[in-house]
Amino acid sequence: MRRFTTAVPAALALAAALTAVPAARADDGAGPPPGIAGCTATACHFDVPPGTYDVRVLLGGETASSTAVGGETRRALLPETAVAAGERVARGFTVDVRTPEGEPTGAEGTPGLDLVLGGSAPALAGIRVTPARHSRQVLLVGDSTVCDQPGDPYSGWGQRLPQYLRRGVSVANHADSGESTVSYLGDPRLWATVRPRIHRGDLVLIQLAHNDKTTDGATYRANLETLVAGVRARGGEPVLVTPIVRRWFNADGTLDNGTALLVNGLGVDHPAVVRSVAAAHGVPLIDLTAKTKALVESLGVEGSKALYLYDEKRDNTHTSVHGATVYAGLVRDELLALRLVPAGLVRLGQAPGGAPT
Repeated sequence: MRRFTTAVPAALALAAALTAVPAARADDGAGPPPGIAGCTATACHFDVPPGTYDVRVLLGGETASSTAVGGETRRALLPETAVAAGERVARGFTVDVRTPEGEPTGAEGTPGLDLVLGGSAPALAGIRVTPARHSRQVLLVGDSTVCDQPGDPYSGWGQRLPQYLRRGVSVANHADSGESTVSYLGDPRLWATVRPRIHRGDLVLIQLAHNDKTTDGATYRANLETLVAGVRARGGEPVLVTPIVRRWFNADGTLDNGTALLVNGLGVDHPAVVRSVAAAHGVPLIDLTAKTKALVESLGVEGSKALYLYDEKRDNTHTSVHGATVYAGLVRDELLALRLVPAGLVRLGQAPGGAPT
């Protein structure tokens, strides 16, 4: 299941690591201490080529702190971590650095690795970036509900997933807004680019349905089978994911309707086809439709608004940062339950705001 990759060559033979170490400080403990090269009180930048990198951060300061780390195109990389005054806590994660930085058909972004320090009282005491030599990829193929959304208030569950994984597993999010199974296979910037990046033992999570509004059942099924076969031909492990529900309630408080459950105008029940393909081809299935349906119905008409962009956009399809974080947690739970990712590489628990602990 795991693969051991060769480190990104050249530019990383530049001392084996880019390291910023703690320095003596005479301030109140907020932000990084003096002497961390490439870091300000709120961000760090490292000039590295595209590749996969392990990041080790040392958190804490002279006063009590609480630090989260994000990066690249608004990805959540490390959940908010509280550290007592005068103490230091080490944490690690693995990050995918690529071009384009976010959506495959979007802007290229900025070269290198960019990290953002957040949380209620961020304090960085040190940071070390090295090429990931023993890492596994989780590649994501999907639409706007999955992708690295470039701007607020939008967020995809794939954008929030990295914070649930420890050092040794990276998330390479190749989901793209507006894509169907037809367009994802047809655009050379998408499947034709992603497929060669799959290595033996990598996981490839596939969630495409929201935009297959005019795709007939036979074509939709065939397209899913093409994606599955393509992953397996590269030595990867495909994982089919049914789509998140639309927040579209019936008068009785249920989501038992075609709009909510992704049945298109031709009568194609997308989740049912995904389940059928998974069963027929022995593919692990994450039934996110069932999981999100149960959650949204349990929260009800009012409580479920926080998961979606209802207040901002009257949008019952795309998720808020909170909703994307909660839905990423559901994916995390299924990766564990299906034993697709070892428990030791997953962050467990959840804080009240939906962030992992």
